[in-house]
Amino acid sequence: MSLLNNVLLTITADMGGWELFKNSLLPMITGGIKYTIPLTLISFAVGIVLALLTAMMRLSNSRFLRAPAVAYVSAIRGTPMLVQLFIVFYGMPSLNITIDPFPSAIIAFSLNVGAYASEIIRASILSIPKGQWEAGYTVGMSHSTTLKRIILPQAARVSIPPLSNTFISLVKDTSLASLILVTELFRRAQEIAARTYDFMLIYVEAAILYWVICFLLSLVQEAIERRLSRYTAR
Repeated sequence: MSLLNNVLLTITADMGGWELFKNSLLPMITGGIKYTIPLTLISFAVGIVLALLTAMMRLSNSRFLRAPAVAYVSAIRGTPMLVQLFIVFYGMPSLNITIDPFPSAIIAFSLNVGAYASEIIRASILSIPKGQWEAGYTVGMSHSTTLKRIILPQAARVSIPPLSNTFISLVKDTSLASLILVTELFRRAQEIAARTYDFMLIYVEAAILYWVICFLLSLVQEAIERRLSRYTAR
């Protein structure tokens, strides 16, 4: 039996509130480090790649590229994330495709991030004045070179705040992975609450841990925005 399970077994219902709070910290923090943070980072990274590809497809002049991108964004934005998660984990086996809980969560969260972030990226690109495109063409750049060297760097600066908010929201949304048995932070909280029957204390503790993570990320977001603002004309 692992050390973490031994810790869980020592958490009993007759503990005092403060003692229970202290003893439940390690399992929940371990679940956060081992699953919540990696799940967030991987899903966001894959989602951003999907978002950039989808945004480019939606901005394309080709109807054959725009149509599947529009359908993808509409389907993801029009359905709950929990339903998407259940389709991947519980629905795919009916097609003889069985995916483990953690990869299932990555797939569902990545698809969700990709749809929402693609709209942020697309709006950021459209916010760049047309004169920037013309400037690139004037110096002999092609459309793709202008996009890569002039438009996307400016669009990235514009998109940082909303994408950062998406990332912070994803941290909280990973708690849904507990419903497909991923033993992340909230899943650990559920296991402890089931052993101790002190649901209020344990769930409040889990909420505090999520708040601390999101607060630290918001500080990083502010630092990035301050750094980028140095290069913004006023």
